[in-house]
Amino acid sequence: MSAQIIMVASGKGGTGKSTVSVMLGGRLAAQGKKVLLVELDSGLRSVDIISGVYGKTVYDIEDVLSGRCEGDKAVVQSPLYPGLSVISAPYEGGEVTVAGLQRLCRALGDVFDVILLDTAAGMGAPFAAARACAHKALLVLPADPVSLRDGRIVADALYDSGLREIRLVVNRVTDRTFKNGAVRDLDECIDTVCAQLIAVIPESAMLQRAAAMGERLPVECPTYEAFDRLARRLLGQRVTLSVR
Repeated sequence: MSAQIIMVASGKGGTGKSTVSVMLGGRLAAQGKKVLLVELDSGLRSVDIISGVYGKTVYDIEDVLSGRCEGDKAVVQSPLYPGLSVISAPYEGGEVTVAGLQRLCRALGDVFDVILLDTAAGMGAPFAAARACAHKALLVLPADPVSLRDGRIVADALYDSGLREIRLVVNRVTDRTFKNGAVRDLDECIDTVCAQLIAVIPESAMLQRAAAMGERLPVECPTYEAFDRLARRLLGQRVTLSVR
């Protein structure tokens, strides 16, 4: 298996994890990588809409892990981001197991360059399965005290499991984020979570619209460059961290 496997986690829900997963996958694909995004959040499916595959999926991750179909049968290519493929979560039910996800990653690990595992909020079965497969983790967290505290709990669990490459993505940053006194600055985010910062994603109405409508992220969107820099940094390119 040659694919780099990256789990995308948070702590609490609503941090923008799935949107970041899709946009990151799109930019990794733009760098020439074959990318598979596996959505593990059963019952709270959203990746299909964000990636533009809504209505095109026949099988989901539950079908694969339960043995109803082979992994490649559930793979759907995004019409918005060439090179990005998706396996969606089921609308309801389903169980994500360590053994099942490991089998899937082994089966498709030589087909794709990067496998992104979009975990569910918290540290339940999807988180545990992703942790058993991942080479590195991205923690997607807004800069608020609750999210950062929960992110630290997740980071500690990952470190305790032996995973060492854990990177912090501070999401939904505005020019008012560090002016309300709840969190002082990016250094406080880093110190609270105890993870190296790899990206700062600005808040954007254009991003929200693209995700909600299943449209391609416009190049002129303020977040476009941020996702591009995140992808390139993950690939080991020397790209500065841009904070506007």
